[in-house]
Amino acid sequence: MDDAFAHDMIGRRIAHARKLRGLTQRELAERVPCSKSLIAQVEGGHKPATPSLIGAVARVLHVDVTELTGQPYRGATAATDRIHEAIPQIRQALAHWDIPPDPDVSPRPLPELAAVVDHTNRLRETTRYTELGGALPALITELSAHAHTATAPDRGHVFGLLSTAYTGAYSLACKLGYTDLMSIAVERAIWAAWQSDDPLLPAVAEYKRTMAFMVSGAYAGGIHLLHRALRRLEPLSDDRALLSVYGSLHLRQAILAARDNRPTTAWDHIGAAQEIAVRTGDTPDYGLSFGPSNTAIHSVAVAVELGDADEAIRRNADLVLPPSVTPERTSHHYIDLSRAWLWQGRWDKALGCVLTAERIAPQMTRYHPMSRETVARLLDLQRRLPSPLRGLARRMGITT
Repeated sequence: MDDAFAHDMIGRRIAHARKLRGLTQRELAERVPCSKSLIAQVEGGHKPATPSLIGAVARVLHVDVTELTGQPYRGATAATDRIHEAIPQIRQALAHWDIPPDPDVSPRPLPELAAVVDHTNRLRETTRYTELGGALPALITELSAHAHTATAPDRGHVFGLLSTAYTGAYSLACKLGYTDLMSIAVERAIWAAWQSDDPLLPAVAEYKRTMAFMVSGAYAGGIHLLHRALRRLEPLSDDRALLSVYGSLHLRQAILAARDNRPTTAWDHIGAAQEIAVRTGDTPDYGLSFGPSNTAIHSVAVAVELGDADEAIRRNADLVLPPSVTPERTSHHYIDLSRAWLWQGRWDKALGCVLTAERIAPQMTRYHPMSRETVARLLDLQRRLPSPLRGLARRMGITT
């Protein structure tokens, strides 16, 4: 394996971190726990690393998950690196959560900012991350200015908008691999949500917060957080919006349970979500995209997280996603499916799924650790690289 190419693989980073801690492959496997052969295969580039393994290894080796995934993935040119430009400005904007912004900030009227919030939601759902980053710093700063001066009856509305804007920052940081910024942004979103006039918004923000537990492999903590959010929703009226949030919490619990290798619990949550989805249909509420389509997507994802490629492919066989499903959700589905086909030795289908994901959501696919891991594995498997794979690797900035 070429050394430059190996650097792009998670397995090589795991081996490096393990050696820094003075552990053998067997010692690492015992602490994860998993088989020594799995560690050897992943480190040698013969098997792709799964999110659950990455999280477990990071926890044992006392490193951040991003040290193993290699995030954030920086571009080799000004054009490809532009997606990261807004990160320092977003950090500055988030710092003003409890103090007013600079006195010379002149915020736009609330109706105009509300329209910008809606626009950033669409940018997130369509995975246009460069544009999203460009809009967020001013939006957060101006909404913060309003929040420090707002009085009833506008105050709750202002904080609802601010929470949603913070959630946009969380999403961007999450997709690009800035885990520290992701955690800060979602904590701000929760803080603002509790001061809003929307009783469902805190649960939506808590749903987002569980990603911080997921990426660090702290699955039990994420599950506990979701249990608490579900309990808080119980006294509220049983309308479609509440059901959408309630169902989404079940879907996130299913993924967390699957990564924690608790298959019965994971499938129970999928079952609960399916019952709710029958009542709601596909919904756009809170950008959660809850409904039968997203529940079916998550059922495939649960099978993938459990390492059951056969079940993932079986559940996908009759799945037809309607156009209403957001590019964010659809592309993630194809990234998951590519992993299942890779495990089955169907390299053509694995590549086809990643290419489909890229066509639907280019920026999300190129910056997703699992799509990059699949591509890296395909590069290692094939002596004669088909031109679509070479082109995809080039667009991802993966050295071949």
